[in-house]
Amino acid sequence: MTAAMGFEVVEGWGGLPSGMAYGLTHGVVVDARDNVYVHNRSRDAVIVFDQAGQCLGSWGEEFAAGAHGLFLSREGSQEYLYLADPVRHLVAKATLDGHVLWRLGVPDLPEVYPKPELYCPTDVAVAPGGDFYVCDGYGQSFIHHYSPDGERLASFGGVGSESGRLRCPHGIWVDTRGSAPALLVADRGNARIQVFSLQGESMACHAAGLRQPCCFYQVGDALYVPDLHGRVSVLDRDNRPVVQIGDDPGVWERPGWPNFPPQAQEPGRFIAPHACCVDAAGDLYVVEWVRGGRLTKCARHNGHGGAGVAVPVTLPA
Repeated sequence: MTAAMGFEVVEGWGGLPSGMAYGLTHGVVVDARDNVYVHNRSRDAVIVFDQAGQCLGSWGEEFAAGAHGLFLSREGSQEYLYLADPVRHLVAKATLDGHVLWRLGVPDLPEVYPKPELYCPTDVAVAPGGDFYVCDGYGQSFIHHYSPDGERLASFGGVGSESGRLRCPHGIWVDTRGSAPALLVADRGNARIQVFSLQGESMACHAAGLRQPCCFYQVGDALYVPDLHGRVSVLDRDNRPVVQIGDDPGVWERPGWPNFPPQAQEPGRFIAPHACCVDAAGDLYVVEWVRGGRLTKCARHNGHGGAGVAVPVTLPA
């Protein structure tokens, strides 16, 4: 991806029917049919859109208070959603139409979690073979590794700033760009990405071009990183920043951030990106941590935009 490639806002995409309203928009994923799922804190906690932006329905009222991380896993011929709920201190696995297959609560680690309230999971990632990883981003800053059937295999991390320690491990992803899969952690409180082996061994840290990384979305060799401080960064295979999308420098320092009124939300400029995904056409979907929610579809083009509002695409400083 280069700065010559661009995006434009698809205004009005993803409008909600009467009687439905977003809460805080925290997660977004796209399925094999390019349907888009938005995880938000409302009684319609998972809202589903088709590629044209028409609402197909919603479900998930049980996640209304705690909707946070959302991960789509392709397992054989099926697709499933993994949902993180830091308010109820659990993660869950569900079918695309909302049938919850299981819920997994506080890890059996009394020395780390003497009270259930200390466990506040924020995201889930699934590795090849079915093992999955849960990051306790708003709790004790541990990563928990589980077998496909929910047996805890290991835990690592804990609060700190040294290598292998974490401070708000907000998002997690199994990186398949290298010769062997690795675990990426958005170590938001330390303003960096940490790389671990799938066994939890600390391998590397990357901080260049990052402000407050929230989570990840991989497309080929490109890694999209929504950054709570006003932009989405794209990293190359070596986790070096290539471009920044929708950057609004210093937005987090403005009075009232992130909850600006709608008239102060500039199309094409991000306020507080919390999650993103990319569809088969290369179009980008971004949800933001703002009161009342914010979902933006950015249509991809190759430097020849249409009539829509252009999204700034800039080279790293």
